[in-house]
Amino acid sequence: MNAKKVRSLESFNPKKMMKVNIFETSRFFCDLYCLLPGQSQKVHSHALNDKLYYILRGEAKVTVGESSQTLREGEIVLASAGEPHGVANESEAEAVCLVFMAPHPEASH
Repeated sequence: MNAKKVRSLESFNPKKMMKVNIFETSRFFCDLYCLLPGQSQKVHSHALNDKLYYILRGEAKVTVGESSQTLREGEIVLASAGEPHGVANESEAEAVCLVFMAPHPEASH
């Protein structure tokens, strides 16, 4: 069994948002996005891939399509294939998101 303690995988960098891979197969990936205050992932899209953002700790402003909303610990949002999406930490504290994408972007080229 490949079980992991997610909290121990958190990693922050004052220069940029950190992406920490938890699991990855040819079909999907599951990462932690670790954001210090002021850090963000620019809004972008994937034509063939669905992405989930689940807030594990703190809060983050998530953009999906034309809407942006601040999500807090325990909240989750879906960015369906083709929808622009991104995440930003506009708070004063660290934010950690669990991010799941399927199919794996390299498999859908």
